[in-house]
Amino acid sequence: MAIILNGSELTVEKVTRIARHNEKVELHPDALERIKVCRAMLEEKIQAREIMYGVNTGIGEFSEVVLTDEQVREFQKYLIYNHAAGIGDHAPIEYIRGAMVGRINVHAHGQSGCRPEITLTLIQMLNKGVTPVVCQKGSVGASGDLAPMSQIALLLLGEGEAFYQGERLPGKTALDRAGIKIPGLQARDGLSTINGSNLLTAMSAIQLYDINRWIKQAEIACSMTLEALYANMTPYNALLHQARGFAGAVRSAKAIKSCIKGSDLLAGKIKMKVQDAYSMRSSPQVIGAAHDAVAYAKKQVEIELNGVGDNPIFFPDRKLTLTGANFQGTPVSLPMEMIGAAVTMVCVLSERRLNRLLNPALSVGLPPFLTKGAGMFSGLMLSQYTADTLIVEQRILCAPASVASIPAAADQEDFVSMGMNTAIKNGQILDNAYGVLGIEFMAAAQALDLRDMTPGRGVAEAKKTIRKYVDFLDVDRPLHLDHTRMKELVKSCEILEAVGKKIGGLEAQ
Repeated sequence: MAIILNGSELTVEKVTRIARHNEKVELHPDALERIKVCRAMLEEKIQAREIMYGVNTGIGEFSEVVLTDEQVREFQKYLIYNHAAGIGDHAPIEYIRGAMVGRINVHAHGQSGCRPEITLTLIQMLNKGVTPVVCQKGSVGASGDLAPMSQIALLLLGEGEAFYQGERLPGKTALDRAGIKIPGLQARDGLSTINGSNLLTAMSAIQLYDINRWIKQAEIACSMTLEALYANMTPYNALLHQARGFAGAVRSAKAIKSCIKGSDLLAGKIKMKVQDAYSMRSSPQVIGAAHDAVAYAKKQVEIELNGVGDNPIFFPDRKLTLTGANFQGTPVSLPMEMIGAAVTMVCVLSERRLNRLLNPALSVGLPPFLTKGAGMFSGLMLSQYTADTLIVEQRILCAPASVASIPAAADQEDFVSMGMNTAIKNGQILDNAYGVLGIEFMAAAQALDLRDMTPGRGVAEAKKTIRKYVDFLDVDRPLHLDHTRMKELVKSCEILEAVGKKIGGLEAQ
């Protein structure tokens, strides 16, 4: 069944299903009618020669330049040409598909003024798998993602490039092969396609979907390490966290405890300390804070996905045109700055637990660096080096882009969000996070194999899944292959799914 786009019910999960898994989309009939009504009003205003930004005026610094009738007809084409000004490698296909979904949902409000043909063509492109080739870099995240969205709009002119059925083709060729009619661009059509922060929002939505699943895996890795270190589980009593009141911490404590259910650790068979180090004791508070941050960012991103991010905005019921700055990316980029820091914070916590597994002074009787042949062999000593370098890179990337505005367009656009930079660096932070967590998983599995104990059912299932890809380290071997396999395993969420099936599903956020 197709996902219906009506302007008000788009979620992070739906964006991911359409963008990544190619689910079909449809425009709600009421939305199509709203688009038609708004377009009729716009054409009346054009006939009446009412001055409207970006319709019969220039844009940016040229907003005071009024266009002639002939210029109005040609302006949208040149607007797209000069804004298609990105640089470098193309963005992943799922990001561009996500941006197209977001733009269609803006149009669905019937306040953008474009012809219905524009919106319907974007829907056809999604459903038939025609994805514009778009440079990842070039947007400053205000006036929308103008450069990348313009490369999408080039297809509406039958120009640009597109991916279709595994090939990179001229845009017209891809559209012809897919049987999609080229709509061209008339008054307002071009600007209504590009004037929103749709790409950085789509990137953020997809990242939030993945980060939520990554955080749940951080809880599984934590539970494995806690078992291996004979942790005191009193700090994981849900009552403790309910007394404070943070929903994320309550959720995290319950999830970790559920992974350890059935363990000797909970049966009182193992001697433990009265109180453990912070990296063991405060994991629910730290990981829980990341859950709370994701919940907030998701709320903000979904407001943007369902809002009218455009300029100008038309109100057909009032015969009114308002110009403003609803393209500004800050409402999305600011919470997403917090998300980059949250992921990095959980990685730092993971590395500190890893340190306790490897350091014989802290590991409660485990052999140094988890090797039986210390001296001759170094075990997982260098795994920590790799985790550390990934984390340092994450810390550098946590420097906020949202305060790095550089004025543009002769100071007409004198504050911009730089939200695309936020989205790009969050992608890098998450990529490193897969590696950091993979190394903790690998070390925790190694440590558990060195213990004589019955682990929790969730922990045992996680270890079983890890052992499908990485063997116990008995004799030193090159670890880069193991590290990379573990990174890909975490990215695949196979551990999360296996543990969820075993213990009845981890409690949802």
